[in-house]
Amino acid sequence: MRHLRIFVAVADELNFGRAAERLGMAQPPLSRAVRRLEDDLGAELFDRSRRQVRLTPAGSVLLDEARELLAREERTRALVRRARDGDLGTLRAGVPPDTSAAVLSALLVRCDERGLRVDLQEVTTDEQLRLLASGGLDTGLVHQPVDATELELGPEVRIELGVVLPRTSPLARLPEVAVGDLAGHDLVLFPRTSAPGWYDTTLDVCRREGFVPGRIRHARNPEFLIGLVTAGHGVAFDQGTVARKEPRAAWRPLVGRPLAQRICAAWPRRSPHGAAAREFAAVAAEVLGRDRTAVPYGGGGEAGPRPWSVVYG
Repeated sequence: MRHLRIFVAVADELNFGRAAERLGMAQPPLSRAVRRLEDDLGAELFDRSRRQVRLTPAGSVLLDEARELLAREERTRALVRRARDGDLGTLRAGVPPDTSAAVLSALLVRCDERGLRVDLQEVTTDEQLRLLASGGLDTGLVHQPVDATELELGPEVRIELGVVLPRTSPLARLPEVAVGDLAGHDLVLFPRTSAPGWYDTTLDVCRREGFVPGRIRHARNPEFLIGLVTAGHGVAFDQGTVARKEPRAAWRPLVGRPLAQRICAAWPRRSPHGAAAREFAAVAAEVLGRDRTAVPYGGGGEAGPRPWSVVYG
């Protein structure tokens, strides 16, 4: 495993000196470790014939396998540590930072009623995926789309989003706003590193509907997002729970309901907590299903509060 960690560092840096510095070791022993790994596997892993080090076809194959093995090793170590500390009975679950207080409270209460010991942690989708791979989390509520190759996914729920506008905007006088009507505005959006798939989907929908933001400003916190909007620094997409509490902001549904967040629980396929994770996924879907801002999956044209729809894959 040590040799694999060294190999991955060199593959990432494509430079033996930088890899040695990253690992805090001298370059000669690092080079010897790579040579021993190549001898053991019977294949050259790096093409050293040019000025820049490159992976050989064998090295490229090994890189994917090595990352998976190292992630599995970290999960194993984490499980052993938790077993040593008597903590295997607690399910470590990630939730998105924008989860409302009402949903968090209801989720914890329902888990207690079901006898599920849960340690909720506020973590972005991207970070949840890394922690699920490394053993830092047992399950999490993630914004779709995500790469689910190594994951099990629970029931999916969906939130239709509207647009947040300054109360003084002419568009705030409309009962519904078309995405194309936002042309010429800047857009306030969460950072892409939080949930890359959902970020890209949002911008794809904007472009398809005729809205290319003049500038994209990033806001992690819903309150900061509302502040930028009310100050005239752009419009934003939101489910409306925060905007409706701010008198200087207006929330309006979007014509045709083209934007909807899709949320589901995810957990590793090879997980000793699979049964508990499935139960958590069902509880989370049930709690989200009672949220008054939810809408049926597949969308409807009617306005006003509607119940969540839970989709079982």
